[in-house]
Amino acid sequence: MDEQKSQEPVKQLTDKELEAILKKSEGKTDFPAVKFDEFTPPTWEEWVDACNALLKGKPFDKLMYTKTYEGITFDPIYTLHTGPVAMEGKLPADDYPGMGDFLRGSTAHGYKEAPWGIAQACDETLPKENNELLKDEIAKGSTVYNVRLDSASTEGIDVKDAEKPGDTGVSITTLEDMAQMLDGLDLEKYPFMMYCGASSLKMLALVAAALKAKGKDTSKLHGVIGANPLSQLAKNGKLAKPLAAYYDEMAETICWARKNAPGLRTIMPRSEVFSRGGANSVQEVAYTFAMAVEYIREMEKRGISIHDIAQSINFGFNTGEVFFLEIAKVRAAREVWANIMKAFGAEGADRSAKIHARPAYFFRTIFDAGVNMLRNCTAMFSSVVGGVDTYENEPYDETVRKGDVFSRRIARNAHIILQEEFGMLRPIDPAGGSWGIEHLTTEMANHIWAEFQKIESMGGFTKALEAEYPQEQILDILKQRFKALDFRKDRSVGNNMYPNMAEELIEPRPEDTPALKKILVDGVEAYKKDIDKEFLGKKLEELEAAPADAKLDKAIEAFSAGATQGEVGKALDVDGESEAVRVITEHRWTERFERLRFDTENYKKETGKNVEVFLANMGRIPQHKARADFSTSFLQVGEFNVHLNTGFQDDEGKPGSRWDKCVEALKAGFDDKGTPYDCAVICSKDDTYPEDVPALAPRLKEVLGSGKLFLAGAAPKDMEAKYREAGVDDFISVKANCYEIIRELQRAKGMKITEEEVK
Repeated sequence: MDEQKSQEPVKQLTDKELEAILKKSEGKTDFPAVKFDEFTPPTWEEWVDACNALLKGKPFDKLMYTKTYEGITFDPIYTLHTGPVAMEGKLPADDYPGMGDFLRGSTAHGYKEAPWGIAQACDETLPKENNELLKDEIAKGSTVYNVRLDSASTEGIDVKDAEKPGDTGVSITTLEDMAQMLDGLDLEKYPFMMYCGASSLKMLALVAAALKAKGKDTSKLHGVIGANPLSQLAKNGKLAKPLAAYYDEMAETICWARKNAPGLRTIMPRSEVFSRGGANSVQEVAYTFAMAVEYIREMEKRGISIHDIAQSINFGFNTGEVFFLEIAKVRAAREVWANIMKAFGAEGADRSAKIHARPAYFFRTIFDAGVNMLRNCTAMFSSVVGGVDTYENEPYDETVRKGDVFSRRIARNAHIILQEEFGMLRPIDPAGGSWGIEHLTTEMANHIWAEFQKIESMGGFTKALEAEYPQEQILDILKQRFKALDFRKDRSVGNNMYPNMAEELIEPRPEDTPALKKILVDGVEAYKKDIDKEFLGKKLEELEAAPADAKLDKAIEAFSAGATQGEVGKALDVDGESEAVRVITEHRWTERFERLRFDTENYKKETGKNVEVFLANMGRIPQHKARADFSTSFLQVGEFNVHLNTGFQDDEGKPGSRWDKCVEALKAGFDDKGTPYDCAVICSKDDTYPEDVPALAPRLKEVLGSGKLFLAGAAPKDMEAKYREAGVDDFISVKANCYEIIRELQRAKGMKITEEEVK
């Protein structure tokens, strides 16, 4: 598909307009009543009995209820009339999309008139190349110009002082850089999106100056050029100046945009810092709303109306891995935000949350990175069902490098498949009426509200950060997530489960940063040669002396006169120290298991050796296969060499027991030099262990010496002591700590261990 529908702003219907339409349509269609008299609704007890028959004696209450990190439990059955969760009278039957609390959608027509914006982020380092990528994305199906800045540009640092220009996106220092990046873009037709860090004033001024230099009207500019100072504070621990100064700049961008570009939003409360810290979905939304509420209060102090503030906010959320939970999160977020805005006196569409989303980087992996495509697909699908306004689907290789032609195409086409092949533009509120999702939405909304109220009770988000409340809450969830991975209660395909031993990692293809920096610095210097330094100095002095409500126009003049980001930033500096808080440290879900693999790989490169695992498979293949396969996958998580065999048996008429044969194989080593094994795993069935373990374990342990001996399976309580007495060191089972067992074997081998404190 070469072109999607334009993302022009769609007029929101007021509650009265929508009610008039509904009233006008009443009685036009006389549908016959549908009766289900021939069906007898099953009772809750009948459902439970049917489940118990399939469970064959396994505990219903233990297996059929799923607890989440949000403190919510998925029930096994949701019904209309009976059971613990009966939805009769609880469905939002009197609410419609585009009205009320907006739970069912931001607009009355869903995606029928305006599909969600395909906002694929463009992150090429050089402005000219990023411009080409932006155009290419639109030509191939994107409908939003989404620019990702590098770290230096986000922090307002000139490229000459940047440590690694282009690390996360495009490098912008001067008006020339911005002009190159915007050259030829149809900003009247397509929305423009750019996250700017703690302040959007400088980037907004650069965009405006570039458009004016081309003789273009800024009034048609729409989308978001957004700031989020509290998120940057939580990420970095400190800002370049006090929060009050950033709030002054935020107020100025709102006032300027409402006057000169009314379709542009300039506040972007993003959940990225919480999501990358490991937060659950409730924390992610509650803390993001807490930041937004602080912005509202600060803007009101500066005389800005709630209408103008509401029309300036564009939220950014991350979509996690639990499909139904993420649908409920988006729906609940709209409901909670509508009620927050109602409390501020907002009316109609001003209570609606504008939501941009992307897959949560926290759940993306380096090993078996192709699986990220599937993770991204389910994240996008749940976001779309939930009703986001725009979405950026990240390339599957984002954990390793910037996307290439292939990975960007896969990411972008996932949108188009959902829109064109799956028909996701047709249903309005596709989750509406689903008993399970409606119940989950209510649960999510209640939990989000309770956590938001907790922040409010502490005096707002900044006070909560200073008290380290969000940091501790997120850290607690992070530790729970890591523990669940360690014991493989949570599964990451290709990492702590089903590792691919033949995998060749994606080639990083790092950029030539010194060469790119030279190109960028040379460009800035060439641009500055033609600058009237005296005139520029005058404009910077005017900017420094300008009142708060004139800073942005003066910044436009300074950039037009040749100023750099750093020079404008210096002119905007104010006296005073920034607030200082404990940072929310960035993590990824599987980072610890990835370090296991990398430590093994580094050891192999340095020594040519590895941890060698002997499988003491007892009996014929059907007897040991299940546990041998489980143990193999378990230990290959550390990329160890697991040596397979078809099992050791007693053969009638032939000398030597199965135990003798097993011990001899262990003694022989795994190659012609008799290299010893580092550990062994006895694999068989529970009913053979009482005979095999006492007879075999002491002999294996004697051969292994300091090596570890494992038994596959969890020993019954009355047998564990006997098995350990026989020589078994530990047990490999669904209850075992995979991470710690792998680490213990690596330490015993003498590997250099890469470990980081979880904080």
